[in-house]
Amino acid sequence: MAENEWLNKDFYKVLGVSKDASETEITKAYRKLARQYHPDLNKGAAAEEKFKDISEAYDVLRNKEQRQKYDAIRQFGMGGARFAGGSGQAGFDANSFQDVFGSMFGGAADGQGGSRVRFSTSGGGQPDFSDIFSAFGGAGGASSRRGYQRAQEQPQPSKGADRNSSITLSFRQAVKGATVSLSVGGSKFKTHLPAGVGDGQKIRLSGKGHPGQYGGASGDLYLTVHVKKDERFTLDGLDVRMKLPVTVSEAALGAKVETLDIDGEAIAIKVPAGSTTGTEVHIAGKGVHNSKGKGDLVATIQVAIPHKLGIKQKKLLRELEAESESFASELHELRMRPSAQ
Repeated sequence: MAENEWLNKDFYKVLGVSKDASETEITKAYRKLARQYHPDLNKGAAAEEKFKDISEAYDVLRNKEQRQKYDAIRQFGMGGARFAGGSGQAGFDANSFQDVFGSMFGGAADGQGGSRVRFSTSGGGQPDFSDIFSAFGGAGGASSRRGYQRAQEQPQPSKGADRNSSITLSFRQAVKGATVSLSVGGSKFKTHLPAGVGDGQKIRLSGKGHPGQYGGASGDLYLTVHVKKDERFTLDGLDVRMKLPVTVSEAALGAKVETLDIDGEAIAIKVPAGSTTGTEVHIAGKGVHNSKGKGDLVATIQVAIPHKLGIKQKKLLRELEAESESFASELHELRMRPSAQ
């Protein structure tokens, strides 16, 4: 927009500031509106045009000399003054106008070393200020483009980069959940890892990555969890599994077998009569407790045979086999059954 169109624009209203606003207030208002209407942040159809108006207003009002010219032009325009290029035209005399602007902007009136400025109205409408603006060195038509380009060149908020780290938990910590202390970028903090976290699982900790730039949000921290293996227990979803060795008689006759759970507390597991290796016994609620539910402790029966048998033990086993001839026949048939084709 050229300076001779300033009469049609209220730059103070565009920025939402008073006519006596300070430079700091004008800059603060511009930055607030620029963030709201910048085309990179606001994809609305009217945002770009609004942003151009804001940039032009700021480009003029932030500059002391430009603001003085704008205020003077608006004052004369609002007062209804019409300027003439000679004594034969009605309206305000050009010499008086020159004196006013000369005193404001350091220009000299005609006859004092300065150049005479001539301008006139056309058809009784708004005065044409092209000549006087040229004398001021004005070329304000490029102000909108400069403001738009300046704002585009201003750094935009950007999110910080993510971080990656890892932590090792004991099996019990993985089952029960744990509050752990972490150190990232020289800063220490605590976080709670949920119950039932699995080996190799990644947990995102929001805002714990690298700091953002120009007001942008911090990145995230991706924490990879490693779980130490346990000799007795494994994790299967929400269930904690364990192997439960029993004797031949305990498996055959049934028994209550005492063992330790994940917390090291003694529990009694009822082995059903006729159990074989692979039989599973569930103890409800002794697994993982989290938002998904409660798991079980699953004991898998393993029938154990002594590595060395005495003469009496062998004799008893042979007698048992003889008394279980029909059962031995069933097993033989199972072993000899052909696979499905």
